[in-house]
Amino acid sequence: MENKSSVTSVKSVVNESEQIQLAIQMIKLGARLQLLESQTTLSRERLIKLYKELKGVSPPKGMLPFSTDWFLTWQPNIHSSIFYNIYKFMIDYTGETGIHAIIKAYSLYLQQVETEEGAEPVLSMTRAWTMVRFVESK
Repeated sequence: MENKSSVTSVKSVVNESEQIQLAIQMIKLGARLQLLESQTTLSRERLIKLYKELKGVSPPKGMLPFSTDWFLTWQPNIHSSIFYNIYKFMIDYTGETGIHAIIKAYSLYLQQVETEEGAEPVLSMTRAWTMVRFVESK
């Protein structure tokens, strides 16, 4: 018979490992610290250490983008439309939900758009997440 506390500790270790993997995926895609904090159960300090370990620098400071106006100009609008249609496909046909659907859709978006070597994509992971929140709140 297993000890209940050992089962709980194994579950918490597995859960923590899953949360770390989720954070790593988002950091590699360029997510800001506030996005990581809202989508994982890891502490801010742990996320900062993880970010520094992966990127070699501290996470950028400042507020998240919050204006819907950014999405209205032609180039951001096109890129946002590409991402959102991929995201809707993920939701409607793959069974993915939440942040996992956003991560997979954003990864597919990056595969579809060309960026020059070292250049940032037009739509960042954080803006993609923000857009999904805007659209789904209406």
